[in-house]
Amino acid sequence: MDTNTATVEQERAAPQGRVNTIDYKMVTFSLAGKDYGVDIMNVKEIAKAGRFTFVPNAAPYLRGVYNLRGDIIPVVDLRVFFHLPAEKKSDEALENMLILRLGEHVFGVVVDNIDKVVGIQSSSIQPPHPIFGDINIKYIHGVVENQNRLYIILDVVRIFAQKEEEKPRILSETPSGSYYAPVTGPISVPLTDSVIEARDEGGGTDLDFIKQTLFALKRFAATPLNEAWVNRRFEEWKKIQKSSDLQLKNIEDADQYLETFYSPYSGNFWGEDFIQAILQTLPDTASRTIQVWNPGCGKGFETFSFACVLRKRYRDAQIKIWANDSDLLAISQAPNMVFQLDDVPEYFREFLVKGRNGYTFNSTIKDSILFEYHDILNSNPFPELDIILARDILSFLPPVDQNRIISDFSEKLKGKGLVILGKNEQIVEEGWTSLGKDPVSAYTRKE
Repeated sequence: MDTNTATVEQERAAPQGRVNTIDYKMVTFSLAGKDYGVDIMNVKEIAKAGRFTFVPNAAPYLRGVYNLRGDIIPVVDLRVFFHLPAEKKSDEALENMLILRLGEHVFGVVVDNIDKVVGIQSSSIQPPHPIFGDINIKYIHGVVENQNRLYIILDVVRIFAQKEEEKPRILSETPSGSYYAPVTGPISVPLTDSVIEARDEGGGTDLDFIKQTLFALKRFAATPLNEAWVNRRFEEWKKIQKSSDLQLKNIEDADQYLETFYSPYSGNFWGEDFIQAILQTLPDTASRTIQVWNPGCGKGFETFSFACVLRKRYRDAQIKIWANDSDLLAISQAPNMVFQLDDVPEYFREFLVKGRNGYTFNSTIKDSILFEYHDILNSNPFPELDIILARDILSFLPPVDQNRIISDFSEKLKGKGLVILGKNEQIVEEGWTSLGKDPVSAYTRKE
């Protein structure tokens, strides 16, 4: 533990004899010549680090990811985030970095200089005002003067967990993975009296309002892609609600409504029954190379599952999987996941190797997968593909983007290439043929 880290830990553990006068401690630092602070309870440690691992297609303020004693964490440059000037340094130079812990997540933030721990009375913190800083006031918890220095206290919880209505895009999360989708409507649709009256007067059916609310609350877009399930689920929902109030009033209602939509083992290791269904769907091929795209891979459970299945199915072929997700934390941790043996289905165990802390997949499997940060709504520059695995992803895109991505799939697939969608998703556009058998929904282009 270095001196600065020890200081943070000592301050946390300091006797509470001064609790009546000092009840708030902050770690102070500078950005562009001004003094800032963050609540010490959010600071895990401080460090000097450099040579961060580059993340393709990431936001400009994301410096990359960093290996913090085996944990892969994202690193944000606060100077770039706040559009402040920053000294240019060589690639080898070390940066001053605060390691923040927010709930279960850990982040690194780059600053100009780290100063010290300052104790103050929380009652002395004044509300923020635009004149106190060069950054957006919504990211400021307050300001305080101490020993003739004015400190701007940042609200790091708000910075790293911004409310969805403050974002130009929102993070749509599914068991399979996540991606950023444009905000094309309100984040919530409260069922006010006027809305209910409009429905009752013929302004829309119960099902119409449910569709609108699903998109507003969960970004689930009801389209021909999932129409069969939407209609079937509505009939089930009427029985569950006993035809009383069918509307979805909050996210909990929407989650309950979507419970039966997700595919078996979505976002998890595949079970034997699903593995056998996939094996029956995969085509015979003499190709020496199998190229796969897995958008929305999440933490990688399904990607590892598919890699093992492909390795057994095409033993002599070279397997290459591009696994993408826009959840930076998940995609950063996926390559180095460690498992307990009992958590891994028997079918995959021949590909495991034992390490100090548990089991990981061997190099044969790991080397076949390239985990990368990527947003499916951006350009998808992949070569001709044999298989696209995108379960439970397209339904959480706006309708126009669903159509665009399906067209993109068509362009990227080889002649007999295969698209595997979620159990309750289907391609209804002309030019596609269904191949899969329940619970596998698979399609290939008509020749």
